[in-house]
Amino acid sequence: MPEIAVKSAPALPAIEHPEEKLLHQLCEILRSYLDQEQINDVIRAYHFGAAAHSGQFRRSGEAYICHPVSVAITLASMHMDHHGIMAAILHDVIEDTPISKEQLGEQFGVEVAELVDGVTKLSKIDSRSRAEAQAENVRKMFLAMAQDLRVIVVKLADRLHNMQTMGNMPVDKKRRIAKETLEIYAPIANRLGMNDVRHQLESLGFKALYPNRYTAINNAVKKSRGNRKEIIDTIQNAIQNRLNESNLDGAVAGREKNIASIYQKMLSKRISFTDVFDVYAFRIYCHQVDDCYRALGCVHNLYKPVPGRFKDYIALPKANGYQSLHTILIGPYGVPIEIQIRTHEMHRLSESGIAAHWLYKSDNDKSETIQARANEWLRDLLEIQKSAGDSLEFIDNLKVDLFPQEVFVFTPKGKIIKLPRGATIVDFAYLVHTDVGNACISARIDKKLVPLQTKLENGMTVEVITATWARPNPLWLNYVTTAKARSCIRAYLKNFNQQEAINLGRRLLEKELQSLNIQLENVDNTRIIQVLQVLKKHSMNELLEDIGLGNRMPFLVAKRISQTDVNAAVKLDDNESTHKTPLIIKGTEGIVVSLAKCCRPIPGDSIIGFFNPGKGIVVHHHECRNSNEVRKKQTTWLDVEWSPEASGEFPAEIRIELLNQRGSLATIASTISSMDSNIENITVVSQDDRVSVDLLTLAVKDRVHLANIIRKLKKLSIVLKITRIKA
Repeated sequence: MPEIAVKSAPALPAIEHPEEKLLHQLCEILRSYLDQEQINDVIRAYHFGAAAHSGQFRRSGEAYICHPVSVAITLASMHMDHHGIMAAILHDVIEDTPISKEQLGEQFGVEVAELVDGVTKLSKIDSRSRAEAQAENVRKMFLAMAQDLRVIVVKLADRLHNMQTMGNMPVDKKRRIAKETLEIYAPIANRLGMNDVRHQLESLGFKALYPNRYTAINNAVKKSRGNRKEIIDTIQNAIQNRLNESNLDGAVAGREKNIASIYQKMLSKRISFTDVFDVYAFRIYCHQVDDCYRALGCVHNLYKPVPGRFKDYIALPKANGYQSLHTILIGPYGVPIEIQIRTHEMHRLSESGIAAHWLYKSDNDKSETIQARANEWLRDLLEIQKSAGDSLEFIDNLKVDLFPQEVFVFTPKGKIIKLPRGATIVDFAYLVHTDVGNACISARIDKKLVPLQTKLENGMTVEVITATWARPNPLWLNYVTTAKARSCIRAYLKNFNQQEAINLGRRLLEKELQSLNIQLENVDNTRIIQVLQVLKKHSMNELLEDIGLGNRMPFLVAKRISQTDVNAAVKLDDNESTHKTPLIIKGTEGIVVSLAKCCRPIPGDSIIGFFNPGKGIVVHHHECRNSNEVRKKQTTWLDVEWSPEASGEFPAEIRIELLNQRGSLATIASTISSMDSNIENITVVSQDDRVSVDLLTLAVKDRVHLANIIRKLKKLSIVLKITRIKA
């Protein structure tokens, strides 16, 4: 396609085709808030886009340019600036025509080109699945959003028009787009406070994904609307009269529930349509914030409030900036009434959200607050995407973040922190700071010590307790709810495991090379490169990590390095001793060196190590029965021994037979405690009237410590027999 140059501002074309009619409609809206020079730039963008899309048609048969102009009209109704409008008209040019980003930049400037590029899908992605490609596109869009929020506003308007006009699309594609809309785009609109767009996306998405359910609920709504109009008018008039009697200048409006939200409520509460629609919904609009609270008093005097169903989102706004008072009342005939009370300004902001930054920019700084909240959310998402392993993991984290039901808690200094419902101490700690989350060990809630998995509730004061030696635990992933906490824990564990594996791999390889009288640092760099090529590794760290994780035997790598020809197969002599010096184990190396649970070795025991692919080295007691078979494989095991500096507490299991009488276990427990040990677990194996056989898991320092505990227990008259379990 030849280069398209539209430098001057052409006049508006005569109205002959649908696209020209749409352009005239767009210009009419733009004249209400843009100057003529900016409108001329928009017209120039239209002519450029029309030429670029020339010969392209939508499934409906209309010219393709109708779609981007319709998107621009939606944005013009939000008073989007002229660069945003131009980007909307040109948003499919890079993706669907030969026009490049550079050409757009030359014609309309870098700002418009960057906006269009942010909305454009990645056309060529080396992905294994449609889901991965979709996830990568969303990830790209969020990165562009972080640079300019207009990217997502254009994308939401684009998705809204696509949803409005997908009648001729194949059913499977329609359902896939609707599912993506409900899972990603509608929640994003909600997160950015754009409730009007969100409701339209939810309704259209629900209709496309569940057409039969939509029709059934829609018919039920129409049927009940006529039956209930009288009661709605009665309630509305009663509320309006009470406001007038109190000299309050407030407007009352009944509102109809969104069909998608009716379905969601039926689904989540497991109730019938009748029960949902019994909640009549009204809004009261006031001029001042004080009037909102006075109006709340009026309606509470008119109808009885339902306990526990009042929410003050004016004092504590939602994460997307939404403000309103919510209350549920018992109205006439015993029907529940839902009432929202807000100022006119709050209503405008609740419908427009981040778009209010353009629509009401000149009125006050409320829109700036909403934009600040959106930018804060995007900063968190950027931090999440940096630590996400891939696009699918990022999408999982994003979905977690898009469906919050807020809980408000306080820091010890009185700062309010918002978290999704079900959040724990760990979620709170990571929200305060990543370093606080990584180092947390416990917390105080209202000055009482609580464990990390404690779920937070409204009004709690939370103080996190940290320690310099602490690090994230993989078990935290089982109960954290926020995307930030989940991604930070995964990122830390991934990097920690990787470094641990590299360090262990280096130790193992150096040990094997020393037995061959070779020093790793003295090996020629050319030989290292040759070995890496043969083993198909990109770097030495990658090879060391593989060794540390047990995926590659260090002895075989050492033999290959020592061979004259690194490409030759490694040969082992039957009588060759592969492990001349033992590897020193401290027991606290981390996840890549673990102690076997079958025999529970402790410092002082004779031990042996086995390579477990993907997990590193598993250390067993020398007498463990499970190790006998593995020892026959020459390269999968290695000699290890405890370091004299081994410290900490290690689990050891003992079998104890004692007289079954009152207080026996209490005596055992107090004796063990007096020996500076702790019981981690008790299992009753068998029990009769005379004897009880129990398995105890103790936390001990070493073999000597365990021997002293057993010696002390044997002196008790209730103890008949004690043995340590080694396999």
